[in-house]
Amino acid sequence: MTVPVAAELGLCLCHRCHQACDLETSPHTCPRCGAHLHKRKRNAITRTWALMLTALILYIPANVLPIMHTTSFKGDSTATILGSVVTLWRDGAWDIATIIFIASVGVPVTKFLVLGLLLCTVHKGNTRSRRDRTRLYRGLELIGYWSMLDVFVAALLTALVQFGALGTIEPRPGILFFGLVVVLTMLATLSFDPRLIWDTDTHDD
Repeated sequence: MTVPVAAELGLCLCHRCHQACDLETSPHTCPRCGAHLHKRKRNAITRTWALMLTALILYIPANVLPIMHTTSFKGDSTATILGSVVTLWRDGAWDIATIIFIASVGVPVTKFLVLGLLLCTVHKGNTRSRRDRTRLYRGLELIGYWSMLDVFVAALLTALVQFGALGTIEPRPGILFFGLVVVLTMLATLSFDPRLIWDTDTHDD
C-alpha cells in the first residue's frame, strides 16, 4: 500500500513550532507562530556536510590538546579528555569517568557516524529503512545537548575547585576546541532536513 507523504498532500511542517501547515493557502506563513514556510531547507545537504566536516577536523585537537591544568601540592599536571577519564577510573570514580567518556567521546562519534549515514543515503536516494533513519535523526536531536556535559564539568571545576595555596585548576585550549565541536555538531543536526529522507519516487518501507 502506497502511503502519501505530506508534500503530496500540500502540507509543510513549520520549522519553528512544528505545526503541519497548508501550502495552498496564502500567505505562506505558519498560522500559529507566523514563521515563513519552506518545503525544504535551502542547501541543507551542503551546509550539513560543511558543519560536520569542520567539527570532525576540530575534534582532533579537542582530544589531543589538554583540557585543564592542575596545580597542587603534589605537583603540576595537565589532562586531555581521555587522560581525565583514565585518571578518574584509576582513582575509583568509574561512574564519573563513564559519564564523561560517553559525553565527550561516545556522543560526538555517534553524531558523526549517524549524520554521515543520513547524508550519504539521502544523496544516493536510498529508499530503505526510512522510518529507522528518521528515528536516528530524532535521536540525534535528543542526545546532542548532552555533549555539553564535559564542557560544564571543566567550567565547574575551574570556577569552584580553587584551593588557594593548596592548588588551582585552569582551563586549557582543548576545552575550547571541544566546545566548538559541540556547537558545530548541534548546528549540523539542525541544518539537516529529515524530510529529504522521504523525497523519493516510491514510498514503500
